[in-house]
Amino acid sequence: MREEHLGRWHSTGPFRRSGSPGDSMEKIYDSTDFSAHDALDAWAATTADAVMPTGFRLVGTEPFHGWLKVAPLGAVQISAMAYHSFRCMRTPKLIRRADPECFQVAFMRSGRHVLEQNRSRTALQPGEMAIFDSSRPFESWADGESLLIQFPHTLLPLPTSRIHRILARPLPGDQGIGCLLADFLTRLEGIGADCTPQDAIRLAAASLDLVTVVVAHHLECESEVPADSRQRSLYLRVLAYIQGHLGDPALTVDAIAATHHISVRSLHRLFQQHGVSVRAWIRAQRMERCCQDLADPTRRHQPIAAIAARWGFPRPADFTRAFRTRYGITPSEFRDRAYGHGTGAGPGNGRLVPRSRTPQAPDHRS
Repeated sequence: MREEHLGRWHSTGPFRRSGSPGDSMEKIYDSTDFSAHDALDAWAATTADAVMPTGFRLVGTEPFHGWLKVAPLGAVQISAMAYHSFRCMRTPKLIRRADPECFQVAFMRSGRHVLEQNRSRTALQPGEMAIFDSSRPFESWADGESLLIQFPHTLLPLPTSRIHRILARPLPGDQGIGCLLADFLTRLEGIGADCTPQDAIRLAAASLDLVTVVVAHHLECESEVPADSRQRSLYLRVLAYIQGHLGDPALTVDAIAATHHISVRSLHRLFQQHGVSVRAWIRAQRMERCCQDLADPTRRHQPIAAIAARWGFPRPADFTRAFRTRYGITPSEFRDRAYGHGTGAGPGNGRLVPRSRTPQAPDHRS
């Protein structure tokens, strides 16, 4: 299975990061720790170890400033970074010196980015992403913030020669499966220290599934994606769809199945593999959003019924009954506790543990 491969690969992979899968995202570089004279050289040394050896040259006269955080997930690594205007070059000489033989997918969060590789040159806008290859020379000009996921060539189950067709080309990260990948990477930036090694391997597998589907979509070869990857990515797409339509009272099992061109039976089976029913997942997510809004001071004067309706509970009595069944108190009691009125939770303590055994979130196990 892919998860077993990911776990085995970690011990022999090219990344020289200290730590183990499951470590929280760690800041390993901050330009404020160095003098203006040494900041760029220190950045080059840090990124050579954490990402790959590249050459850097400042654009302009201002000193370099930036930061870098990384999270190792077995064979996969997630990096979050910010940087001042520079030119970055990976030359044939640097490739001969050290090549992790990896693909990188960069999601541009802000600023200006120009990337050139494999005879393709593109100016990337915030919200776009691009894939590039450590084994081929490239050049970039960058100023802003980005997220980077990197992984060995061998873990992307598509021919490398075919992937090279879309190197350094803009891929949308604000729509379709690309949006889900961008959101997933953004959430991984907040990975916590409670993430176990097995959690890390599952997250790595989920991220690779999403990358695979994004690449296959743009190469128009979805049918060549392994069946297990297609199944896991379908599950993630369904979750993303539900998250984006929680406020719609018409969000039904039938509607979700029709949108994703699968049968209702297949949809139920998809969720059963993760230990939760479709309806239970929808209700749990809606309840969680209601709790967040009820505990939000900026919504303090918003009627409870309006908050409930906003998240798909059009009948106040039904919402109150469901809330009490799930949490053991009424929505108004919860709101009072969140603001420090009455007994129980104090200000800002806006989380409740459901009394039911319904999982709060299905995991991403294969």
